[in-house]
Amino acid sequence: MKTIKHVTDIYKAPAPHMVGDGFRVHSVLPGGTRNENNRVSPFILLDYGAPAYFPPTNRPRGVDQHPHKGFETVTVVYQGELEHRDSTGSYGKLAPGDVQWMTAANGIVHEEKHETEFSKRGGKVEMAQLWVNLPKAYKSDKPHYQNLTKAEIPVVAISEKSYLRVIAGEYNGTKGAASTYSPVNLLDVQLKKGDSVTMSYPENFNTMVVLMQGKADFDGTLANAVETVFFDKKGTEITITAQEDSSLLLLSGEPIDEPIFAYGPFVMNNEEEIVEAINDYNAGKMGFLN
Repeated sequence: MKTIKHVTDIYKAPAPHMVGDGFRVHSVLPGGTRNENNRVSPFILLDYGAPAYFPPTNRPRGVDQHPHKGFETVTVVYQGELEHRDSTGSYGKLAPGDVQWMTAANGIVHEEKHETEFSKRGGKVEMAQLWVNLPKAYKSDKPHYQNLTKAEIPVVAISEKSYLRVIAGEYNGTKGAASTYSPVNLLDVQLKKGDSVTMSYPENFNTMVVLMQGKADFDGTLANAVETVFFDKKGTEITITAQEDSSLLLLSGEPIDEPIFAYGPFVMNNEEEIVEAINDYNAGKMGFLN
C-alpha cells in the first residue's frame, strides 16, 4: 500500500563559498564528508553553484589539479560550459544539460575549469556537483567516466512545460542514463508554477530533495531556494507542487551499511586507508597531469 513519506526537516544551506576561482557554491547537504549516522548515504556532499556571472578572461577559471579516491563525482551543468582533463589522459567538455559521472575508485588526479572559448566570452555558470560513495568492494576499481550528453538523458514530460530528467535510477519505468554501483535515483526536476509531480521510493532509502531555485510545497511543508528537504524512511510517496517556477534535484538511494572515513578528497572506510591514499598520491600512484 502506498503511503506518504513525511518531511522530517529542512536544511538551509550556509552562505556560498568559492571552490577554486571558478565555482561559487552552496553546500546543500549538512555535515560535509562527516555525516553523522550516514544520514545521507550513499551520498556524501552536494555543492550547488547558483547562476553567477564571470567576466571574460584568457585564463580559464576553475579548480586546478587535485586527487580523488574511493567515491564518484557527478557534475550537472545548467548554464555555461566546462572542460576537464585527468591523469588517465581523458579530456572532455560539458555543455548545458550534460552530466559527467566520474568514478574515482582507486585514485585519479584531475582538473575542472570553465571551457576555454566560454572563458574568453564570459557568461553565467550554474552547476551542481554531487559526491556518491562507493561500496568497499569497488573502491579499488580503475577510475572511469560516464559522459552523459543532454541528448542521452531520458526526459519525462510532467505537463506542457514541466519535465524531469532521469539521470540515474528510474521514474515510472523510465530508466536513467547512468550506471551505478548501489541503488541510486537522481532526478533533475523542472516544475512550472502550479504543476505537481508524485514519485515513489522504497522505505529503506534515504531520500531528500534539493530546491535550487523557486518555492515548492511538499505535502503541506513549504521550502524555498537553496534548501534541502529530508524525508522519513517510512512511507513510499512524495508529492511536490511548485509555488513558483522551481528547479530541483531529487536524491534517493539505498544506504551503504559500511563505516565511512573521509579526509579532503578521499572517502574510505577507515583512517588507515586514508593514510594509504595520501601516500599513494604523494608517490604518484594516481598519475600525473601533463
